[in-house]
Amino acid sequence: MMIISQFLTMIISQLIQKRTETSNDGKNLSQESCFKSKERSKKTCVDDILESNKVLYPTEEELNIDHTIVIKYCPETGDSKKAMDEYIAEIYLGGRQIFAVYNVCEDSLLAAPLIMNLLLLCELFERIEFSKDSSEFQRFDTVLSWLSYLMKAPNSESGITTINSLSRQRVMLENLVKVCAGLTVDDNLRLEIRYGASRIQQ
Repeated sequence: MMIISQFLTMIISQLIQKRTETSNDGKNLSQESCFKSKERSKKTCVDDILESNKVLYPTEEELNIDHTIVIKYCPETGDSKKAMDEYIAEIYLGGRQIFAVYNVCEDSLLAAPLIMNLLLLCELFERIEFSKDSSEFQRFDTVLSWLSYLMKAPNSESGITTINSLSRQRVMLENLVKVCAGLTVDDNLRLEIRYGASRIQQ
């Protein structure tokens, strides 16, 4: 998903995602019902990313790209997961450009640090309370959309738009921690430095 979020300045017309899973996850995904759930979550993420760019994808027809997902269970390769994503983009005069990303990794070693970080952050957010307009203090919603940076298909509390851009998810999480610590949040405009705080207030 990180790759396609970087290609939003191009018109993606086709996306092919191929996976060779070797763990219990891959074995479970060999069942049709489990695969359909995985396929739906992957396609939903891509749909949300494309919908965030109304300039390149202004209509439903342009959002409906050709998205193919293939996942095969192959126990012989051990704990290694192999993935290849192909992004086909439209270029000048009806031409096509293909970006192919090939990735091999040990799946369980990728997952373990994510689980540990999730535990630490969940424990931290459980202790945070906030107040709006001098009202009573309250805790965060039970759906912690702040943790979307660590999730493949994140959810959000009711009425809050889900963010699937990896860079925006990280900034959101970092800024929350900075707010809790009393630090200034990230603002890459840096207007107060370029033009001075007094001029901006005017």
